[in-house]
Amino acid sequence: MTRFALVGAGARAGMFIRALTTDHADVAQLVALADPNPARLAAHNRRLQDQGQEPIAAYDVSDFTEMLKRERVDVVLVTTVDRYHEQYLVAAMEAGCDAVTEKPMTTDAASCRRILATQRRTGRNVRVTFNYRYNPLHEAVKRELAQIGEIGSVHFEWLLDVRHGADYFRRWHRDKANSGGLLVHKAGHHFDLVNWWLDDEPETVFAAGRLFFYGEQGRRHGYARDYERAHGAADAEGDPFALRMADEPAMRELYLDAERHDGYLRDRNVFAPGVTIEDDMAVLVRYARGASMSYHLTAYAPWEGYRVMVNGSRGRLELEVVETDHVAPAAAAGVKGEPGSVSTAEQGWRRLLIRPFWAPPREIDVDGYSRQGHGGADVRMLADLIRPDAPADPLGRTANAVDGARALLTGLAANESLATGQAVRVQDLLDPEEIK
Repeated sequence: MTRFALVGAGARAGMFIRALTTDHADVAQLVALADPNPARLAAHNRRLQDQGQEPIAAYDVSDFTEMLKRERVDVVLVTTVDRYHEQYLVAAMEAGCDAVTEKPMTTDAASCRRILATQRRTGRNVRVTFNYRYNPLHEAVKRELAQIGEIGSVHFEWLLDVRHGADYFRRWHRDKANSGGLLVHKAGHHFDLVNWWLDDEPETVFAAGRLFFYGEQGRRHGYARDYERAHGAADAEGDPFALRMADEPAMRELYLDAERHDGYLRDRNVFAPGVTIEDDMAVLVRYARGASMSYHLTAYAPWEGYRVMVNGSRGRLELEVVETDHVAPAAAAGVKGEPGSVSTAEQGWRRLLIRPFWAPPREIDVDGYSRQGHGGADVRMLADLIRPDAPADPLGRTANAVDGARALLTGLAANESLATGQAVRVQDLLDPEEIK
């Protein structure tokens, strides 16, 4: 029985806690939780007790190393604010534990270097939760790419709608020091997918982007209202950009009721001062084996989804996914993934095509896709990460520290390019020998 501990008890932790205490409790045991906020620890334990389960030992993060020893932890799950991932990954490996971390693996090159060096020195295992690799559509792309021959180029467009996109500008992600910005925190998923699909790594990156829609700069568009945070603010009534935490039990327990301990506000005005991340970004990547990618991320779209086009020597692959075709007004104030956050009026669809030369396009049928849990990826990833008896993985979906570094470095190089206006060589951020 593998003994797991989790550090970082926010909303994202719930997925791992459920998996360890229900679906995979036959092979794994969650033995400890750590967080700087005691209210969040208590909230997770109340949920477990409401389900008839025993509470989990709870620790302040200042006792993290002692927790690992006392609870005889085998694997640490890291779901903290991004900037702290490295701190706990390194401490876990130094204590003889393996680790699983939420993406991004970290937020800067120096901490990435420390993670990789510690992993090499200790021989411990670090895995990164790139759940999009486990989406059945993305697995199909990996399998079908051989149909279009040698890859010449990729175009990848991702759209976050004005519900999901807005949420990054309410919470800690709005500060680039915490998250690395969306080119690290969000696009890291997409950069990893392309690395994995092409079995390649980034070499040179150029980017252009800005904060266009949200923040103080976005007030000119006419949507801003004058409040600091939504809870208790009269001006937030009827605002489609205002998060109503009091209406959702999980949000209320984990954040609203926890504010008295750390002062963290989960429902800031998306047009308030303090936003240091971009919401509209374009990236051009050259890969080591010669292919290129043009990428664009928009965080204020009317619909949510993405388009991927891959051009090859024998044709073209096209993937289009519409997760929600619009944001219904009744669901605008929710958080994606939480109960009631998607209206039944919001429709979605997907299509995967192979377009060979001199032949009609051929649609690829894909089983197992779901509109929940990142296309059905989460449950598949959790089984692969937790179960020692997980099936063989011929597609190589499990991501290690090297994969985490390569995805991160694309985003870091893009951020550097935004700052300098110049193309950035990835090897100038981290020596290739340190990534092997």
